[in-house]
Amino acid sequence: MTDYKHQVWRVNVRSQTLTHEPVPETWQRLGGRGLLARIMLDEMDAKCDPLGAGNKLIFAPGLLVGHMLSSTDRISVGGKSPLTGGIKEANAGGRTGYHMAFMGMKALVIEDKPKDDGFWVLHLSLNGGCAKWEKADDLAGLGVYETAPKLLEKYGDKVAIALIGPGGEMLMKSAGIQNIDKDKIPARIAARGGLGAVMGSKGLKAIVFDHAGGQKPPIVSPEAFKVAQKDYTKSVMEHPQSVTYRDYGTAAMTQLTQQFAGIPVHNFSRGTFDQVENVSGEALREFTLQRGKPSDPSHACMAGCTIKCSNVFGGEDGKVIVSPLEYETIGLMGTNLDIDSLDTIGRLNWHVNDLGLDSIEVGAALGVAAEAGLMNWGDGDGAMKLIDEIRKGTELGRKLGDGAADMGDQYGIERVPVVKRQAMSAYEPRSIKGTGVTYATTPQGADHTCGLTIRAKIDHLDPNAQIEVSRNAQLNMGGYDTIGACIFAGFGYAATPDGVVKRLLKARYGWGDLPDNILQALGKETIKIEREFNKRAGFTKEDDRLPKWMTREAIPENGSVFDVPEEQLDSIFDWE
Repeated sequence: MTDYKHQVWRVNVRSQTLTHEPVPETWQRLGGRGLLARIMLDEMDAKCDPLGAGNKLIFAPGLLVGHMLSSTDRISVGGKSPLTGGIKEANAGGRTGYHMAFMGMKALVIEDKPKDDGFWVLHLSLNGGCAKWEKADDLAGLGVYETAPKLLEKYGDKVAIALIGPGGEMLMKSAGIQNIDKDKIPARIAARGGLGAVMGSKGLKAIVFDHAGGQKPPIVSPEAFKVAQKDYTKSVMEHPQSVTYRDYGTAAMTQLTQQFAGIPVHNFSRGTFDQVENVSGEALREFTLQRGKPSDPSHACMAGCTIKCSNVFGGEDGKVIVSPLEYETIGLMGTNLDIDSLDTIGRLNWHVNDLGLDSIEVGAALGVAAEAGLMNWGDGDGAMKLIDEIRKGTELGRKLGDGAADMGDQYGIERVPVVKRQAMSAYEPRSIKGTGVTYATTPQGADHTCGLTIRAKIDHLDPNAQIEVSRNAQLNMGGYDTIGACIFAGFGYAATPDGVVKRLLKARYGWGDLPDNILQALGKETIKIEREFNKRAGFTKEDDRLPKWMTREAIPENGSVFDVPEEQLDSIFDWE
């Protein structure tokens, strides 16, 4: 076993070299999303070409990754977004973050552009701290479901893998980066913002992380950490929301958003779906139990997770259709297209996953395509034909793969549900206005994981009651993304008494001067850095807006438009 070293691993794809560097002082107390932002602001020209040599692709585990804290082993991936033109962080479960922590990687920073065309597999090994480059000619053009087993056969089934599909190879703006889960399935995607295209521009088909010989990150006060971990785990397991997500997965949100008239329907023109029972979490669970394979509706994407909100969705023949089938996909590739079959949505989801694309962005692009008359509403076969266009790389397919905003530009469609050119998640912002504020003002583009407000005890239609709840949610999520926690871990962390995040960080690192509200402090620092990067990239307050059509066109079920005053949006982060 080697002595543990916390270092920055820096890879140059032009020279195919790897260097190890000490962690700068200003990076020490950041991880995940916060560290990505700090590195980007410190080292990058914010006006660089997202697919050029000046952009960096950065992988960073959160501050508490590597200890099997439930739902707290996530990896953050970042860079300048080809989709938004601004700063971007996308995170995922699976093995990658845990393996990086065992390898002593504070961050992996990938730089420059390759000299030649073609794709490579980058094999990073703790043994000798080396990088090996293997030509990926045999993998070029393959989907992630065919690629991952080939890599596991070659490098062993104990490694972690981050990889792209054909969408990333074709530099599509909706391309994400897949990570294998504990069951070795490449289903955990850092989906949003086109970071898979950035990885493709670096000439990388896959990165293999081999942590053999590594060790758990050291803990300064093991006994204090153990007590805090026990308190947190107890709160997670006993929280009613954890039980709900364990039974129904994220699809539990389907019926809830329906109650708010907040589920996207017919390209965000309505907020309720007549056949919602067919695509609900209850239906998903019933199908799984009736069909018998898998026998357990719950599934963990990371080792050690007690919530198990994921799922493995099987067909009537007992064969797996896709894993996981999430609420966001049900909303964007189901109800948003008037499709009412979980089997159809699941099969569409599998193909989008195999291409290595963001199902939210592709679902929104298909909604715009239906608006333009390129497919019929409710037509799963028509949707599949359009996804086939993406796989073929046709002109239409590339537009679809570049996302909803590009489709709207191409076909002259006004009703395009995007902010900063990134598609909205499956929460209608005219009915859940606090989340609309998050969509508008987060530096990340429309993204519910930056501050979902649906559970806030407020009048969600009151335009003057949204700023504080969105700001608090955004600060908390910036903190969770920086420590490496899943959005659902927040229920457990919030319910644990005596500032368990502070206790865990103090025990892990020996930091004795942390504020009681450490999550919000980390979130504030992260968002300040992100907003500064976007300011340098040319963003203004006019970019912190929802589409104009949403301020005019009402949701028919409640007559609501998005009418949060612009001056409130402009002052949400009043430290500026």
